Amino acid sequence: MNTTLYQQIQQFYDASSSLWEDVWGEHMHHGYYGADGTEKKERRQAQIDLIEEVLKFALDEELEGEEETQGEIFPTSPRPLVSLNSGCSDILDVGCGIGGSSLYLAGRFGAKVTGITLSPVQAERAKQRAREFGLGNRTNFQVADALNMPFADNSFDLIWSLESGEHMPDKVKFLQECHRVLKPGGTMIIVTWCHRPIDNFPLTVEERKHLEEIYRVYCLPYVISLPEYAEIARQLPLQNLRTADWSNAVAPFWNMVIDSTFSLQALWGLLFSGWSTIQGALSLGLMQRGYESGLIRFGLICGQKES
Repeated sequence: MNTTLYQQIQQFYDASSSLWEDVWGEHMHHGYYGADGTEKKERRQAQIDLIEEVLKFALDEELEGEEETQGEIFPTSPRPLVSLNSGCSDILDVGCGIGGSSLYLAGRFGAKVTGITLSPVQAERAKQRAREFGLGNRTNFQVADALNMPFADNSFDLIWSLESGEHMPDKVKFLQECHRVLKPGGTMIIVTWCHRPIDNFPLTVEERKHLEEIYRVYCLPYVISLPEYAEIARQLPLQNLRTADWSNAVAPFWNMVIDSTFSLQALWGLLFSGWSTIQGALSLGLMQRGYESGLIRFGLICGQKES
């Protein structure tokens, strides 16, 4: 990973993670508000529901027929992708934050979970939280580069990446690394920010400017469309490849975060969190407007490594 980008991401999360946890909790990702985004629920519950809905989508016990998403047909198989309750003992959380998803997965399935992040602050806080929840012996958190992971080939039953792909400066290498460390027969789940498909209409000048502002604020190199992710995944290759666009389901999350930013606790925390965090808070509307215009998309990619 580019050294400057690596440092920017590290510094951004070193500075902002404590405030995020204090104000918004341990889950540093979108929430799920029903398929059409109209369900009313508390923000943290929506974030937990997102984890559950992603698992339901990707780890379906029985896949039948064909799944059509984003205008593409992907063949599926009647056999299960993987059952975490029967044989999935090792999970890798790529971009683990302070361990929200990692600890949830470890507690829910009784699995061993390894989490990696670029932020030493996040890794240490995740370890501390694991001990607090009695999961220290089933979790391991470390600082590592997702494009050069310090793990042997075929190490994990499940690769879980919830909103970290947007930070990767090489999307092809990112998926290749996830595929490399995945065991044969294991499942890869990538959930990431995307921009709209560009097959028929290229991005406009205004859309590119909008994306550049988001990149600058949130330390992103670039994002790609969901069909582009699917094409990368085909080349790995992944069996039972499926994608889904859940933009409508998660878009209300940004309204919730914006509203909560005006609380006294959030405003006080921002004063001591550094300029990058303040800038991110002041720019929350960029994501909100991106969803409203259809420019920003929320994509899921999942599939199984050949046995």
